[in-house]
This record gives sequence, C-alpha cells and structure tokens, in this order.
Amino acid sequence: MSTQAHNVITFKADESLVQAMRAIPNRSDFIRSAILAALDSTCPLCHGTGILTPEQRRHWVSFSEAHDVEECGDCHEWHLVCRHESKTRPRKRRGAKASC
Repeated sequence: MSTQAHNVITFKADESLVQAMRAIPNRSDFIRSAILAALDSTCPLCHGTGILTPEQRRHWVSFSEAHDVEECGDCHEWHLVCRHESKTRPRKRRGAKASC
C-alpha cells in the first residue's frame, strides 16, 4: 500500500473536452501524465505565463547579447546557442523575443 498522501484537484472542462476524454480508460492517470509532461516543458524563465517581468527581461537582454535563437539543422526546432560556441556553424538566426 502506498504511503504517499493523495490530494484531489478538480478543474472545469467544457463539454467538448469531457466528450473527448470519455473513451480514456484511466482519466486520472492520463491527466497526471499530461500535467507532469507540461510542467517538464515549462519555460524556466516565465514558468509558463508567456510574460517576463521587467527584471527577467533585463537579464534576458543581457543573456541574449552573447546568445542567439537558432533553428536546428537536424530537427528544425528553435534553441539557444552561445555565439562563442557557434562561430564555425552556419546559422539561421531568429530575433530574440522578450516573452516566452
């Protein structure tokens, strides 16, 4: 038997989401997995809000002076690259954004 305490968390869902989830055998496991995956993919700066505070923006501007947001030539996802480490690779640069 598990010694972990469990808390119940509820949320509101529109009818289309409720209907889409009806066929999922274990909705609790599905929701837990989806939340954990989303938390693992949350921006470390804004924590998923999509907005930087003025202080975070100041730090980002300083950081972006030596870093670029580039498209990976293999998977085509955008990622941060240190300019000092990428001098030998051709780059597809995208302008640094102030929000996530």
